[in-house]
Amino acid sequence: MTATTPAPAPDPRHDAPGRIMAREMAEQPAVLRRLLDEGAPAVREVAGDIAARKPRFVLLTARGTSDNAALYAKYLLEIRLGLPCGLTSMSTTTAYGARPDLTDVLVITVSQSGGSPDLVASTRAAREAGAITLAVTNNPDSPLAGVSEYHVDIMAGPEKALPATKTYTASLLALYLFAEGLRGGDGGAAQVLPGLAEQLLGRQDEVRALAARYRFAERMVITSRGYGYPTAKEAALKLMETSYIPALSYSGADLLHGPLAMVDNVSPVIAVVTDGRGGEALQPVLDRLRGRGADLFVVGPRSQVERASAGFVLPTEGVAEEVQPILEIIPLQLLAHEITIARGQDPDAPRALAKVTETH
Repeated sequence: MTATTPAPAPDPRHDAPGRIMAREMAEQPAVLRRLLDEGAPAVREVAGDIAARKPRFVLLTARGTSDNAALYAKYLLEIRLGLPCGLTSMSTTTAYGARPDLTDVLVITVSQSGGSPDLVASTRAAREAGAITLAVTNNPDSPLAGVSEYHVDIMAGPEKALPATKTYTASLLALYLFAEGLRGGDGGAAQVLPGLAEQLLGRQDEVRALAARYRFAERMVITSRGYGYPTAKEAALKLMETSYIPALSYSGADLLHGPLAMVDNVSPVIAVVTDGRGGEALQPVLDRLRGRGADLFVVGPRSQVERASAGFVLPTEGVAEEVQPILEIIPLQLLAHEITIARGQDPDAPRALAKVTETH
């Protein structure tokens, strides 16, 4: 009788809620490495071509998670290059038919799928109005890439979970490399990111304990300043779309202009404290929150976490402030995933959502 190799035991977590999102979050170090090792030369080439055309200013077009990546690009381009930037309102073109003069304006459209009709239509209209058009997508064969003059592939691979995770961090890195390419830089500050991302993903038990603390939250406020503000907005989006917890994101400066009144000692406040000027600018806000007895959860340097009710220490020592958002969001992705599972829901498939949102 011939011996046979026993079939592998079934994975007990094969049908576990959130397994697809968990797998895609775990791919982020490899995605960042691939973009740095294989994609960076192409990004630099695109950036060099566009830099030679000397755009007057930049308009950024996106929706959802990609809109938060576009906001990050706005901070990069204004701070690092001194280029004025604006976030567009697509309905001015798609609904109202406005046709502004965009001669020598760089229009960057960020979209993971590159398939939303309003993004395609507004980019086409921008190109017809004289703009230099750049699409940043995870799909080089998408309609958006097809109507744009230039394209940057974020090289994240297929993303099947509805919440975007690896495509978000890949978009941030691609936009950072592009901004550095515009100024003739090599993007060397990003080389530390894959290793640090791997470290952060190895701390899931720590995040699971935090999720147990916040699983019954009825509302959350998330705040930051500077480069961390897009992280606050993206974290709020992740919490809302996975766990259905109302999560309100504010710039620290805006939080003081009224919304601070709703902060109490019951609803958690998550503060994303970037190690740098943005974190310094947030300090008066943190002082006010502590003064109100807020349940303050800090994501940032150890010195800041130690003064909070709870927190997650980021390995930011020696990491350039402008690339820290690529790390900041990872524990918050994990937190959204773990809170959702703790509340008995499946983060892979939030209700009423589709992977490609076809707005017009």
